[in-house]
Amino acid sequence: MQYIQVQGEQHIDKPHKHDFLMLLLFEEGSGTHTIDFEEYAVESGQLHLLLPGQVHRWSLGQNTLAYQLMISRPVFEIFSSSLELSFVLYQKQPVISLSSEAFRKLRYEFQAVRDELNSKPIDWIIIKLRSQIIAQLVSHEAESRNELFSVYRAAPALVKYHNLIDRYFQEQKTVAFYAEKLHISANYLNILCKRHLQVSAMYLIQNRVMLEAKRLLRATELSVKEIAFELGFSDLAYFSNFFKRQTGSSPRSFRAKL
Repeated sequence: MQYIQVQGEQHIDKPHKHDFLMLLLFEEGSGTHTIDFEEYAVESGQLHLLLPGQVHRWSLGQNTLAYQLMISRPVFEIFSSSLELSFVLYQKQPVISLSSEAFRKLRYEFQAVRDELNSKPIDWIIIKLRSQIIAQLVSHEAESRNELFSVYRAAPALVKYHNLIDRYFQEQKTVAFYAEKLHISANYLNILCKRHLQVSAMYLIQNRVMLEAKRLLRATELSVKEIAFELGFSDLAYFSNFFKRQTGSSPRSFRAKL
């Protein structure tokens, strides 16, 4: 785990990704933070949660004062198990506007982690416990301030569906496969998605494939052919046509745009 204080104007123009969890707590801030190709306005009192594998870039204003925690894989597993809802949902809602009380509590925990990391020797049990406290605070704020989390709590099968897609999307692209894993019919799974999310079950699969395609095109040096195979497409032309139907541009054109 690593703690960094982010202060002043900063720019990261090239999209990139990390293999660790990053939490960014803004005491003051302006500018933009683009996460998985969605641009978010940076404001005071926000928490930005960047999951391993997500692509991001930012342009932060001069008044920026933020606290950044970078959480390694071993601690990440403890952190993720302490969240009340799936990390997949935080991937969809990575920016949380905090109440003043929640911000104060999170800032205290961030700075307590910083102090522990600066001590010799580091007590990793304390670090893990504070990570669990941070996760609980994040869960409470996310659920109380975003109705999307209420929707998923009302339909827990959809959380499981998202988790399964995240696990199998490269190999499995049919609704029937996931419905079988969930022990429900494909028709009922589609009804659940349309009723609670206003999209089809197939849309969620295709959306996850597209997200990964965009990440690989922008943040890796893999060729378009290699990316197609990475995503489970045996034919480059089929992948290119799929990508163009979803975005209106070819994979190569998308990669060329910054």
